[in-house]
Amino acid sequence: MRKEKSQLTEFLEVVSVLQWVCSFLFLGVGCIILMVYLMFTSLWPLPTLYFVWLVVVDWQTPERGGRGTTFVRRWRVWGLYRDFFPVKLVKTAELNPNKNYILGSHPHGIMCFGAFACFSTTSCGFTELFPGLRSSLVVLAGLFKIPLFREYLMGADLLPVSKPSLAHLLSKRGKGNAVVIVVGGAAESLASAPGVNTVVMKQRKGFVRTALEFGADLVPVYTFGENELFQQVIFSEGSVGRRLQDLFKKIMGFAPCLFVGERFGLIPYRRPVTTVVGSPISVPKRITPAQEEVDHYHKLYMEALTDLFHKHKVSCGLSESHELQII
Repeated sequence: MRKEKSQLTEFLEVVSVLQWVCSFLFLGVGCIILMVYLMFTSLWPLPTLYFVWLVVVDWQTPERGGRGTTFVRRWRVWGLYRDFFPVKLVKTAELNPNKNYILGSHPHGIMCFGAFACFSTTSCGFTELFPGLRSSLVVLAGLFKIPLFREYLMGADLLPVSKPSLAHLLSKRGKGNAVVIVVGGAAESLASAPGVNTVVMKQRKGFVRTALEFGADLVPVYTFGENELFQQVIFSEGSVGRRLQDLFKKIMGFAPCLFVGERFGLIPYRRPVTTVVGSPISVPKRITPAQEEVDHYHKLYMEALTDLFHKHKVSCGLSESHELQII
């Protein structure tokens, strides 16, 4: 029987989720505004020195594995964040700590609540379920050009999803690395809505090519409940709204979603979120992989993801009739 939560506990859970939502939406912009403001005050030497240090000394740090610190991902607030939904991490197969892996995470949802909780915090017990492995969630590279905000991201061991960054993680940090890529990205967030199980990956083959180049096994991951957390206005293809979203995504790298949650528009609905990690697909190492090999392992990956979805959909709250749509 599930234990009833006190009003204080529920309030703290709401606050913990709200701080993540606000960080996701506003912290980057807030950091830019703060630095610009300080340039016009008596404290201008501080941002000036920071910018000099950033450009001259530290610009490449995110693509070289970050700072190696994990103080943000160990914050106790993430336990409250986990319990709000709650978020659960499910293991279906052993992952050998003497290998490197690329985990493809699906779907993106509005804000990747499940992927963040499971792979960028210690709250869901990744290291206990997969001893010897270190998970690194890789995100939009442009975020690491934002002053101060980049420090927060690296504190959670979030790293850029760029070629140099992936090369470092898969070749310079030894074995036992689990690099998590949200394959569908911004395009997939535009398809996020309750009852929808759509992933964008038919033409997303770069992660497979990277896996072949470094001999990293591929692992499909599906987060059930991710799309149930917000209502979203979804514009039809070709509409003015969709064209504006696509234009913004092309320029900025991410898509503006018109969504609303359960409270204040920003707090997501309390729905169970279950992240299921599938079985690894063994991938050979090829310095220059042929397109035929990329297509072959991409097909194997899509089949494994579909199989993972259908095996676990009922136990994770979906009906037997639910289908996974790959576009």
